[in-house]
Amino acid sequence: MRRGGGGGGGRGYGNYTNPCLTMHQPWASLLVYGIKRIEGRSWTTPIRGRLWIHAASKVPEEDTIKAMEDFYREIYAVNGITDLKFPEHYPVSRLLGCVEVVGCVKCEELASWEAVPEGVRLEGQTDFCWLCEQPQKLLVPFEMRGYQGVYNLERKIHEAAIRGLVPVKGPMPVKFPLPNPQDQFSLEPGSISVGFSDNKASVVEKSEGLSAAIAGARAAATQFNKKDQNLVSNTTTNSYSNSTSSGRPDSKSLDSYH
Repeated sequence: MRRGGGGGGGRGYGNYTNPCLTMHQPWASLLVYGIKRIEGRSWTTPIRGRLWIHAASKVPEEDTIKAMEDFYREIYAVNGITDLKFPEHYPVSRLLGCVEVVGCVKCEELASWEAVPEGVRLEGQTDFCWLCEQPQKLLVPFEMRGYQGVYNLERKIHEAAIRGLVPVKGPMPVKFPLPNPQDQFSLEPGSISVGFSDNKASVVEKSEGLSAAIAGARAAATQFNKKDQNLVSNTTTNSYSNSTSSGRPDSKSLDSYH
């Protein structure tokens, strides 16, 4: 299984044929179910197009699940959506489905991007925000080993998975507008910052409940990152963790605190 580095970039977007990313639960299922639309990382995305999502081996704690579900309840409420249906289960060590990665922007760009709903703008809490659309899930998630960073699925796994995909309609699907409609790779860091004002007037105001939910989500992600660092230092094999930890909450996170 070919593995990719954590921070690739450039318009070639790496030598990936069927790229896959291993994420912790509950973030992995929230992404595949279309609830989570931003995948936050400390590095820009090395791919465009379909990205397979694999759930890491760590069983999520109930407090972590509650923190993330509370977070999404609050940010969807900003757009008037109050009836969220979360996954009944958060399976681990399983290939779950895929999303389409259409671009990547900086956190501050997303926060001020008036062309997308307020709730989406609140999802970005890490350096780089991967923009995800068109979630699809596997009818029957199947067991698979994961790796760090972005890596290619084995051909036999991909061939089996592609036959079991079904589209998912999230509570509020988003179509991210391209800065240049003629260029599918035009959503890059810095591509939408031109014309932003300095007064931050477009930044979404946070209620007390929303601020508390964001704080809880950040705490959940930070706790996971600390555990990852201990795991990486004590194992000689590739763990089912997200990506190389940085000093701030990474991708699984709220990845967002996302």
